[in-house]
Amino acid sequence: MVKDFRGSRGDRGGFRRSRGGPRGRGGPRGGPRGGAKVIVEPHRFPGVYIIRGKEDMIGTRSLAPGETVYQEKKVQVPEGDIKIEYRVWNPYRSKIAATILGGVEQLGIRPGCKVLYLGAASGTTVSHVADIVGLEGSVYAVEFSERSGRDLVNMAKKRINVVPIVDDARHPIRYRMLVPMVDVLFADVAQRDQARILALNAQHYLKNGGRFLISIKANCIDSTVEPSVVFEREIETLKELGFVPEEMITLEPYEVDHAAVSGVYRPS
Repeated sequence: MVKDFRGSRGDRGGFRRSRGGPRGRGGPRGGPRGGAKVIVEPHRFPGVYIIRGKEDMIGTRSLAPGETVYQEKKVQVPEGDIKIEYRVWNPYRSKIAATILGGVEQLGIRPGCKVLYLGAASGTTVSHVADIVGLEGSVYAVEFSERSGRDLVNMAKKRINVVPIVDDARHPIRYRMLVPMVDVLFADVAQRDQARILALNAQHYLKNGGRFLISIKANCIDSTVEPSVVFEREIETLKELGFVPEEMITLEPYEVDHAAVSGVYRPS
């Protein structure tokens, strides 16, 4: 039986479930309003920041100042004689941002780490992950669609720590010459066999004891049952595949019938 530590942050030995809520104010149009004083503070996750203004948001310090990836809001904050640019991270456009605002306890993505990102699309979230890991880290971004892959490649031209890979995540052996062993594996592939896809890539590239994060879209797996049933089934499948799920976060209000599951792979 899986023990439910609902809302408990003190006991990290069990599986934790959390329901996402309106913790991140500001929808798709959210951003600092003109004339408002903006204060930037470090988030509890290194490389992520809280941008406080008329509305509180999260953001990342831009690796490519002056550039936008998806017309995101930017703020500049004086630091000595220079201005540091931060990019607002929109949770309605990013599963990882929604997961952070949903209250996930362990993210894994941090400065200096290597991340394998499955389902990179045009690079919206990848660009923020690249900001977080910095030039000492790397993001290996896999996207199947050639059209989205073109946008991903163009984004990577401004972020040299991103390695764009336009290929099928079901066949991880194809990109074995590009991807080393990584610290974190993230998947947002929205396929019925997404747990298997995660496991195939973990077997090739995720370090033992490395962290994983997977976004689960219930309707893509089984639209005939309640999303909560789908989530429970996927958690059991992940366990069978060598993962140790630690917590599940539902992504409302940013995504409907979505959950994010995080944990450890083959812990020692």
